[in-house]
Amino acid sequence: MPVIEIKNLSKSFETYKKEPGLLGSIKGLFWRETFQRKAVKDVSFSLEEGELVGFLGPNGAGKTTLLKILSGILYPSSGEVRVLGFTPWNRDRDYQRQFSIVMGQKNQLWWDLPARESFALNRDIYQVDPVVFEKTLEELVHLLDLQELLDIQVRQLSLGQRMKCELVAALLHQPRVLFLDEPTIGLDVISQEKIRDFVKEYNRLKKTTVLLTSHYMRDVERLCDRVLVINDGSIVYDGRLKDLADRYIDHKVIKMQFSEPITFDGFSRYGEMVDYDPHQVILKVKKGEVAKTTHILLGNHPIEDLSIEEVEIEEVIRKIFVEKI
Repeated sequence: MPVIEIKNLSKSFETYKKEPGLLGSIKGLFWRETFQRKAVKDVSFSLEEGELVGFLGPNGAGKTTLLKILSGILYPSSGEVRVLGFTPWNRDRDYQRQFSIVMGQKNQLWWDLPARESFALNRDIYQVDPVVFEKTLEELVHLLDLQELLDIQVRQLSLGQRMKCELVAALLHQPRVLFLDEPTIGLDVISQEKIRDFVKEYNRLKKTTVLLTSHYMRDVERLCDRVLVINDGSIVYDGRLKDLADRYIDHKVIKMQFSEPITFDGFSRYGEMVDYDPHQVILKVKKGEVAKTTHILLGNHPIEDLSIEEVEIEEVIRKIFVEKI
């Protein structure tokens, strides 16, 4: 049985239009024009135990709304959701002990206390056995290299250090399901890599089911084989990350460097010109024509180096969002 199973899930929010100005505000006290805004529309998918799945979409696409439904914070308007056999919004204590959610822009640690104090509080909230707690804490602290930071006020930690502590707090009760909402947002490159390494290793060791949302494509490329793409509240893709380009992109990128300066020589006849200077040309070429085009280029130009590259995943995702497939 899937760990997470969603069938025909929808969520609408009631909102209203306000007329501008003071008169509009006064009028709104007595009468409002209301309408329904659909944040999630007929979404269905499932996750198996141990999967680490990327959840992609632009701002307002419905990612965070869906995570809040899965964690029991919000009620859906329609549809079915089962996580570990539970209905999240019933808020069973047994379910709450088996999942955790980390939101990159929300803090669960006490700002004026050392992280160790917040960890102890979570131990009591989740009723974790003290021996198990100490063993788990030691393991997490080692994986995240936090030995020197546990007794420092949270407010004095860097953003990257705080995010590491947030992950520890979320994992002390050893959840079977972990929701990560923008865990690397605002972090520097080194901190991002450390968080990615930790999530990947923890998933490998514990077989925790992880649903990850991120605007940093590097997060998804490093961690996820499978991705869900949501746009305007609907799932537009569910499959392997490496298959995204095959589905939505019909070209590859050919980059050439020349052994001597050249003049513009009608390279656009081979494909779409991306960049040109006397020492380098970058072309977009239809996938079915790459081999033939490469043969012609090598025979007709003083090429010192040539590479054939797949389109970067950022461009694939951007194409999906812009075209609203």
